[in-house]
This record gives sequence, C-alpha cells and structure tokens, in this order.
Amino acid sequence: MRALYTSATGMVAQQFSLDVIANNLANVNTNGFKRSTAHFRDLMYQTLAAPGAPNSTGGQLPTGSQVGLGVDRGTTHQIYSQGTFQTTGGDYDVAIQGSGFIKVELPDGNFAYSRDGALTIDSTGRLVTSDGYVVKPEVLIPGDKLTVTVSPDGVVSVTRPGQANSEEAGRIKLTRFTNPYGMEQLGNNLFRKTDAAGEETEDTPGQNGLGNLMHKALESGNVEVVEELIRMITIQRAYETNSKAIQTADEMLQGANNLKR
Repeated sequence: MRALYTSATGMVAQQFSLDVIANNLANVNTNGFKRSTAHFRDLMYQTLAAPGAPNSTGGQLPTGSQVGLGVDRGTTHQIYSQGTFQTTGGDYDVAIQGSGFIKVELPDGNFAYSRDGALTIDSTGRLVTSDGYVVKPEVLIPGDKLTVTVSPDGVVSVTRPGQANSEEAGRIKLTRFTNPYGMEQLGNNLFRKTDAAGEETEDTPGQNGLGNLMHKALESGNVEVVEELIRMITIQRAYETNSKAIQTADEMLQGANNLKR
C-alpha cells in the first residue's frame, strides 16, 4: 500500500524541519546568527494513465491518473534579515548594519566570513575574532593606545599618549557575494565561500551595497521565537496527521487480511 511509504516520507520530512527549527531556537542569542528554513520537494509520481492518452472510445483523456509517492527534504535556506542591535561598550565590538561579512583568515590559510562582530586583539595587537581568527585586511592596534574608535565606514582610529589627535590604525572592510544563500555554514559563526555564492566583492562599508558599521554594539540573531514556535506547532500537527495515515493504512490492511479467515 503506497500510503504507508508516502506517509513515512512525510514524517521524516517533518522531523528534518523540526531539526532546523531546533537549531534556530538554540542560536537565538548567537551573535550575527541567521535563521534557516527548510524547503521540500514532492517525489516522483506513479502514472496510471497519462493526460491525453486515448480512451476506450478513441478520444483523449482530459486528465490523467497519477499518484504521488511522498516528499523529500530539499534545501535549507538562510534568512538574511537584520538582527537587533545590542550596545556592549566593547572597544572592538562592531555590528554590521546591512549586508556584508567580515573576512577572516583560518589557521590553514583559507578564508572564512562572519557576521559576528565580537572582536578583540591578540598578543601582537592584531584585530581578531573571539576564536582568534585574524581579520582581513589586518588591523594593528598599538600597545600604548588610550582609546579606540571605529567609524561607520570602517576606519579604526586610536589615541596615544602625548598626541592631541587620533591616528588611523587600519580599516575594517566588508565582503559581499552575488548569492549569499550559497555560502556554506562552518559553525563558530563562520561561513565559507562556495561556487554557488558567486562573485566576491570586498569594499569599504557603506559602498556598493554594503552595510555600515556600528561601534561598541553587536548584532543579535534574527530568530523570532514566537514565529518559530508557531512553525513548530504546525510541524507537530503535520507529523501527527502522517502518523494517523499510517495507522489507517495498517487498519485497512488488517481488514483485508481478515477476509481470508
């Protein structure tokens, strides 16, 4: 009976959707996190009679007879809506207002990209992420700095003892991609470029469609808890309905099996 296998695929799909929602809720307080949504596709159809096929009278069937075989999980899709901003007061914290990623260098020499602006400095004064990945291009903070400011266009300025005016220590640039949905999520608030992401453009914040920077603030995740809970209820009902369809199909098979007694 097709209903058994079809309903089973529905239950598996709803489990996958719940996994995505659970990850969204788990990261509600993760800096720069972008929530995901699951997309599904229907499986192949068994054609019992094709539309337009000849009928018994020599005419054509106006409609066919096809039975679907269930659903398959398709893709997960990031939602790049803006998260809320939280003022932190951290000297090196920056929030991205708009599109763009901060480019960082991984220990293996490859590059990754992040929306998490919780930055700090390492032992040499280089601007790094909270995991120690160096921000690219490099920004070097002098050891005798007194204050640090980051302008909306990414200019990092410091004041030093004995100097009346601030000096530029470097510039934070942002990177955008033709298709940011094609980025691969690595964990640790990092994304990696793939062929699907398209062309990479690095520029000054506020230029060429890139967002601005907000100093001493961080962008929270864009997860809407109430919305996720509503989706969870919908998934639960869909799961229960599919399980009920399996139960009904089993009862029908049991009835057919009892006919021979």
